[in-house]
Amino acid sequence: MGSVKILIVDDELIVRESLGGWLERDGHSVDKAPSGEEALEMLQSVKYDILLLDIKMGGMSGLDVLKKVKEQDPDMVVVMITAYGSIPSSIEAMKNGAYDYLLKPFDPDELGMLIEKIIDHQEKIRENLYLKEKHKERDRFESMLGQSQPMQKVFDIIEDIAPVNSTVLITGETGTGKGLAAKAIHTKSSRNDGPFVVVNCGAIPEHLMESELFGHQKGAFTDAKETKKGLLELAHGGTLFLDEIGEISIRMQIDLLRVLEDRVFYRVGGTQPIEVDFRVVAASNRDLKDAIKEGSFREDLFYRLNVISFDMPPLRERKEDLPLLADYFLRKYTHETNKQVKKISRDALDEMMLYEWPGNVRELENAIERGVVIAKGTEIVTENLPIFNPGQVSVPPAAQSLKEMEKLHITQVLINKEWNISKSSEVLGIDRSTLYNKIKLYNIQKID
Repeated sequence: MGSVKILIVDDELIVRESLGGWLERDGHSVDKAPSGEEALEMLQSVKYDILLLDIKMGGMSGLDVLKKVKEQDPDMVVVMITAYGSIPSSIEAMKNGAYDYLLKPFDPDELGMLIEKIIDHQEKIRENLYLKEKHKERDRFESMLGQSQPMQKVFDIIEDIAPVNSTVLITGETGTGKGLAAKAIHTKSSRNDGPFVVVNCGAIPEHLMESELFGHQKGAFTDAKETKKGLLELAHGGTLFLDEIGEISIRMQIDLLRVLEDRVFYRVGGTQPIEVDFRVVAASNRDLKDAIKEGSFREDLFYRLNVISFDMPPLRERKEDLPLLADYFLRKYTHETNKQVKKISRDALDEMMLYEWPGNVRELENAIERGVVIAKGTEIVTENLPIFNPGQVSVPPAAQSLKEMEKLHITQVLINKEWNISKSSEVLGIDRSTLYNKIKLYNIQKID
């Protein structure tokens, strides 16, 4: 049975202690609250998987607590604790969103079975949500996720340009999702029933590029034992995605430009012209204008590709999307590895929010995959992350202005609290988001 975090709310000490003891022996993490009021306070700062809630308590009743909890978190699993005479109230509670009720006196085996049933139920919900999101993403923007303004802008651009047949150039750093954007353009276009052919220009050796793109006739060269269709021919009726277009040679750029202009080519060793109809989407992590100045990229090919262009934002410029992405990758890899890792700890998420992610979303995905694989319990902790490297930051010299003094004070608090954002924000008397903004504003760096 998996491990979960449980809050027991009961005004009787013996009930809290007996339930807590049984659950802890089963490996669960347990907190206890003697009143509804205290439980609601605890729920503001801690995320619990299950709430065991007594119906009859002095002060705030269990039904009132249930109502408040469901208003704040409709998905919270609440099990009512009740005596035999309060069963009608328990049924009312279930109508108001309680998952089940536990009857006094308690049977430890029954309690264990109930918790296991809840865990299994929650796992099925998570699995269904994951599969539903995967299906929805295929219909909309593949696996592109984001609520930030930069990503909403990208989504709007894709919606606008997908229906037309113009050539598109997508720029951006490695790992930002240029390939996903290209696939989304294809999926939402009128060519979505046709092939989506990817040419990884940086991965195909130069001496093989011509044969890979154009194909070859049987006997065209020593190893050409059969006639082979090239990637250009295979893309007919669909979309040709030229990934990392800046990596191909000048000679191949000339040949490719001719095809893009005429939509006609010859196989290697062939004499018959082959006409093709495909949409071109290209991507580059290089600045092609700089490559033109350096003489490594043809200006005429650039203008042929740069009919419509947009840039994929790096992850450091859309940090508000990080929790959403991290949760998606968590569910993806728990599904693939069949591990019972349910969440990312607050400290680990804080560490991820502070990191600059030079490898962008791809690096984040790899970090979460590693975290899922090596996690020992039910959550990814800071030590599971490849980006974690404990160290100290250097304190700036004596401040002169008010801003410098604030930066110095924030830096010192972060050092003292070992860059724990929750604890640092409490000491500073500000919320977590404000502290993140201050760190970004003052460019406070954690030096490993």
